[in-house]
This record gives sequence, structure tokens and C-alpha cells, in this order.
Amino acid sequence: MNRFTTRYRAAWVAVVALAIVGLVALAPHLGFTSTNAALWSEHPVTVAPGAVVPAPNWVELTRVLKPAVVNISTKRVEQQAQLQNPFGNNSPFGDNDPFQQFFRQFGERQPRRTVRSMGSGFIINPSGYIVTNNHVVDGATEIRVKIGDGREMSGKVVGRDPKTDLALLKIEATGLPTIALGDSSQLQVGEPVMAIGNPFGLEQTVTTGIVSATGRVIGQGPYDDFIQTDASINPGNSGGPLINSRGQAVGINAAIFSQSGGSVGIGFAIPINQAKSVVTQLASSGKVTRGWLGVTIQPLTPELAKGFKLAEDTGALVAAVQDSSPAAAAGVKAGDVIIEFDGHKVAQSGDLPKLVAATPVGRQVPVSVVREGKTVALNIKVARMDEPGENAVAQNDDGKGALGLAVETVTPSLAKQLGLADARGVVVRDVRSPSPAENAGVRPVTSSPRWITRR
Repeated sequence: MNRFTTRYRAAWVAVVALAIVGLVALAPHLGFTSTNAALWSEHPVTVAPGAVVPAPNWVELTRVLKPAVVNISTKRVEQQAQLQNPFGNNSPFGDNDPFQQFFRQFGERQPRRTVRSMGSGFIINPSGYIVTNNHVVDGATEIRVKIGDGREMSGKVVGRDPKTDLALLKIEATGLPTIALGDSSQLQVGEPVMAIGNPFGLEQTVTTGIVSATGRVIGQGPYDDFIQTDASINPGNSGGPLINSRGQAVGINAAIFSQSGGSVGIGFAIPINQAKSVVTQLASSGKVTRGWLGVTIQPLTPELAKGFKLAEDTGALVAAVQDSSPAAAAGVKAGDVIIEFDGHKVAQSGDLPKLVAATPVGRQVPVSVVREGKTVALNIKVARMDEPGENAVAQNDDGKGALGLAVETVTPSLAKQLGLADARGVVVRDVRSPSPAENAGVRPVTSSPRWITRR
């Protein structure tokens, strides 16, 4: 092989190599892919540079705020379960059953037991007003409040609101340290927060974490709108504050998710914005008055939205309108989808009850509904909700006494939560002991036993 042939071959090898490199580079653009291509991308997310935010000074905030967090201990008296006639109401002796009288008299002599429980609260006014959970003081015959300087005094219930699980207490003291209330609507997921309380009776315990989520619905009531946090919350934390990095209370610790009874990093707090209006009313009148429209609503699913020829599945679908209600007077009809109430967008059905409840009674508000694919503007005069915060009590037909049942109307959301086929009837929430209902074997239903509310 001569020198010319060798140079010629080398030149062709170089040309072929360059061609291969070019084809590899152009392959993605020509639609060719390699079987050895990576299954993932390593491109970083492009975001605007954020401002440098200093870490919260939890040490200093703890020093300033702990004196305003109180320990609440309560005592209530419960009657022990009565001994029941094994024959029940089907005694072979008929109406003259001697055992019925014996068991009834023996049951009346059954001793009562004293139950003690502990919780937390925090002072919002130097004159001794304290916010806590309703379940901390519900049924209490005695309330003792221990403040940060070690003093212990009697607490008085100014008012309670079972529907939001909030209560306002008062102690006779002045010049007390307080915790300022923040704006829970400004909370962001991932924001650092701190919980202060008395878990398991361990006074002035501080835990920190972040906001895990907002707007959580956990089946605790009609106005669920909880803040989820991974700051440890345990029995005794109920009623304590959830603090933001600016030292403001943005929530009131109320419940945890647990199958063991201890914290697993999923806790829930009532948003402070919800508490502001409730506490204001409790301080002025001892009760909460809420707005009422008179409609039964249900979630708007994608299938329903398609059936109603709606572009989006947002809003609250009106399932029924009560006669002589504010909604009926304004022209609301079953099948309407409420998409806006008093200037506020109704993203989902759960938004509407909270908006209506917070509206002053007697106020005329604009409401937008979608009817047969068209937006209709209405004006509704909000009325007062009857018996706010209380369950209805079923009565005997003859009106001579209570059956001993505390019941709740089955709404579409409650029916879904309990796995019911439709939203009809009532759910038994409590059975008084002794009572005709208990003797008949009626038992209360718990909506979601996994959600543990802490006392």
C-alpha cells in the first residue's frame, strides 16, 4: 500500500466520523431517539430569586408569648352506666314486671363519677378573656385556670360555640400578658409555625413545624376549614395557640389524626379569622348568630357540571330550596349553581355555608347563579339561622317529654362522609342516659372515629 492510498483512506475515515457526530447531534431534531436515552431530566426549575428570609427567632418569641398561654383543668360529673333489665321491653311478665321496678330503682342509686380533663388556652385581652376549644370546657362543672406566673383561679364560660368548637372564658384579673391575633388568610403552605400548650399536663410545652395544608375538611362540623400542621399536638394541647413567625396567633389547636392516640405529625388548628367573629359575638352576647339562606346544597362533580352544561365544575349545586326561605323569596331554584356570594367566589360547595354564616343577619347581598347555562344575578336578604350551635332534640308525639336524642339533619356532605346512599333522615349524635331512647337500644353515630379531638 503506497503513501497516497494510506492518506486517502485516513481522509475518508475522518469524513465518516464527522458525519456520525453530526447525525447524533441532529437525531433529536430529526425525530430519532436513542434506546439508551435517560428516563429523567436534570434541568433545574427556573424560578425568580426569592428574598432572603431570616429564620424565626423561636427562642425570643417563646420567652415573650409563653406567659399568655394558660393551663385549663376541668371537672365534670358523669353518671355511670345503669344496670339494664336483660328482657328489655319484651318481658314475659308484661306490664307488671317486678324486675323493671328493681332495675330502675337500683339504677337511680348508681354512683356518679367525677371526670377530670386538661387543656390549653391563651389570653387575648389584659382583662382576662381567654380563647380555648369548646370541647375543653363542654359539660364542666368546675373550671380552673393556671396562668403563666403560677396563679390559679376560677374560670367562667362567657360563651360557647359547638359548631366551630370555640369557647370564650373569663378570669378575674387585669394587666395580663396577651397574644395578638394575626391573619390566617395570609398563611402559606410551608410557612413555619409554633404550637404552645400543655400536652399530657406538661405545662408550657413548645413545638415547631410548618403549615402542611390549609382549608382541610375533617368532618368535625358544618364549618370545617382547618389548618394542617406537623407541629406536634397531643392531648392537652387543645385550645392552645398556633403562632406564626411574627408572634401572632393564626390558629387554635383543636385536633389530630391518629390511630394510636399520639401525634403522628398531622395536627389541625381552627383558623384565627374564623375565631375572630365567633369570639366577638360570644363576648357581646354569649352566643353566635349566623346567617341563613334556606337551601340544601351538594358538591358539583364533573359529571353534574357536564349535565348542567357548565364550563367548569366550580360552585355549589342547589339540591333543594326551603319554602318561605330567603332563597325562595329571591328566586333561587333547585338546579341552580351558586358561583358567587356577596362578591366572593364559591369555588366549592363547602365555601357557601361559611360565607353565609359570616354574613350579618338582615343584610341584602348579591348572588350569582348559573341557570340553564346562563348567569343570573339575584339579591338575597340573609335571615337568622334558628338555634345556632345546637342540635335539635326529638320529642315524643304527645309532647310530654324528650326521647333523649340529640340529632343532626343528614346533609349531602354528611351522607357522603357516612357512606349513606342518599341525604335523608337524621343522624343520632348523642343519647341521654337514662332515657326512652337508650332503653330502646338507640346508639349514637360517630362521623369519623379516626379524627381524634383532644381534651
